[in-house]
Amino acid sequence: MAGPEKRRGHGTAAALFGALLVSLVLSMLLAPLAGMKGYSPSDVLSGALSAADEGIFWKVRVPRVLLSLVAGAALALSGMTFQSMFRNPLATPYTLGVASGGSFGAALTLKLGLVFSVFGLPATSIGAFLGCLLAVTLVYGVTKLKQGFSTATMLLAGVAVGFLFSSVLMFLQYMSDFAETFRIVRWLMGGLDIVGYRQVLELLPLVGVGGIAVVLHVRELNLLVTGDDLAAGRGVDVATVRRRLFFATSLMVGGVVATCGPIGFVGMMSPHICRMLIGSDHRLLAPAATLLGAVFLTVCDTVARTIIAPAEIPVGVITALLGGPFFLWLLTRSDAERG
Repeated sequence: MAGPEKRRGHGTAAALFGALLVSLVLSMLLAPLAGMKGYSPSDVLSGALSAADEGIFWKVRVPRVLLSLVAGAALALSGMTFQSMFRNPLATPYTLGVASGGSFGAALTLKLGLVFSVFGLPATSIGAFLGCLLAVTLVYGVTKLKQGFSTATMLLAGVAVGFLFSSVLMFLQYMSDFAETFRIVRWLMGGLDIVGYRQVLELLPLVGVGGIAVVLHVRELNLLVTGDDLAAGRGVDVATVRRRLFFATSLMVGGVVATCGPIGFVGMMSPHICRMLIGSDHRLLAPAATLLGAVFLTVCDTVARTIIAPAEIPVGVITALLGGPFFLWLLTRSDAERG
């Protein structure tokens, strides 16, 4: 029976990867065409667009789609890593307080009215990235106080740091006037509204380095899921691997939060959907979750900027509307079904 079951598993994985690759190509080709003003492929290919429309297509929509692909892939891969490290399908890329730190940094720059740029990076993005670094440093420092870099200590440290930054963020909002509060709340909803390719080019190296680090440790992730003792018995330096994955995922998540704000649920939904379809072998799960996360966020952003055009909904609202029911459904399933 093992032979036919294995072949069916390979067939399911092949079908999933085929569907994801087709969806990725379609997203890249069709998503830039949608918006307040739609364009046809023939208009773009024939050069029939006006100068203004060309600027909208090539300098606004195409970079936005590329950013959604990169950010969605990073969030999904980070979510998969956290779910495996903590052995919990409800874990998200923001479990360790990185999003709370980034939100605090961005809110602080908005509250202080800082308007400047460094190498083209606006003050809000710089503040958010510094807040993410501060959160990562605090979690790492607290975890290092305990020997072994254990999962439980890291998780508790992340929760505590997240609560700390969330409380300070609420204090900043309370002390802000209406305009400042609106800007802070709007940023907290997440968004991909960019102009030009600079943000994509700045985010790509962070995601690339972090993603390569995760992919190089897929064997260790397969063992960590079974438990620290068994992984250590198979020759895995559990503390070192967990430390490397912690910094790799924090690098990706910090870059995404600094560029796009805290976009939720992508990192929880995409890996778990793939896990239900093709199993928990990270050699297959990592690329599948990465592709699904990229496609999922691109589709959500396309819906966000077209559903009530000419107005636009923050993409974080769309992902939350989808992720909330998914979270409840996942929470109510039995342990056997989740496994």
